Amino acid sequence: MDELIERYVSYLRYERNASPHTIRNYQSDLLQFRDFLKGGDPEARVDVGAVDTLRIRGFLSSLFEREKKKTSIGRKLAAVRAFYKFLAKEGVLKANPAATVSTPKVDKTLPRIMTEEEMNNFLNRMAEAAPDGEPMMKRDRAILELLYASGLRVSELAGLDLRSISFGDGMLLVRGKGRKERIVPFGSKAKTALNDYLPIREKILKEARKTGETAVFLNTKGARLTTRSVDRILKKCMRAFGPNVKASPHSMRHAFASHLLTEGADLRSIQEMLGHKSLATTQKYTQVSIKQLIDVYDKTHPKA
Repeated sequence: MDELIERYVSYLRYERNASPHTIRNYQSDLLQFRDFLKGGDPEARVDVGAVDTLRIRGFLSSLFEREKKKTSIGRKLAAVRAFYKFLAKEGVLKANPAATVSTPKVDKTLPRIMTEEEMNNFLNRMAEAAPDGEPMMKRDRAILELLYASGLRVSELAGLDLRSISFGDGMLLVRGKGRKERIVPFGSKAKTALNDYLPIREKILKEARKTGETAVFLNTKGARLTTRSVDRILKKCMRAFGPNVKASPHSMRHAFASHLLTEGADLRSIQEMLGHKSLATTQKYTQVSIKQLIDVYDKTHPKA
């Protein structure tokens, strides 16, 4: 089974152009599934053709017993399902035994995101502190301004290169999931924050004696920031300047979409900027207040 997993990982990497994060997660999930099938015997060999729907459901049951989150279990099932789909496509198996296994239903909960006022206060406090703070605070401010201004995924932000930014047009060339590219606008405050940071970036590269680095956002050693580093930066800044709200780069993306919708942007435009294939996915990223719904009804319904 190990050879087939490696074969599938290579397929994800070289044919599907999946992100390193996706590849790492799928590989980890499949190895966990393999260990379950071995039944505690590291030397046991697994015959993928002998695995049926009941064994896959047993794997899910074991995850439930260990109190895994439904979202985590759903992702692991998706990895198993995609793996067996690949094997069927390659002719290794005749059918996909995971195809009929139902994904655990996840309770629909809307994340608590910062309001427009909270976001503005947070970023304004960052802007006020950046000129007199540590040099890297200018980098941190640019990161947060750009996350909110463009709704980028954290992996997309970390992957930005200087050549991807058009300062004149206020546009970003973003490489999203599946290496698909899209154009995303960014505003004047993000532009100002980026311009304030770029001299710091040049100083970092000079001190690190590095040339040819294309990444926009760097660590103190002149290397590209990781997604985990961006998450740590946001949490640090939230503790210093933000409201008492649990935040992540993904919640900044939620706020971007929700606030655009509140101000009247249409879902199709938001879908394009977020890089979603499906409009249904975009709808999950937006929150519409009852007050907004009432306002829209009052203004548009002929019998309101």
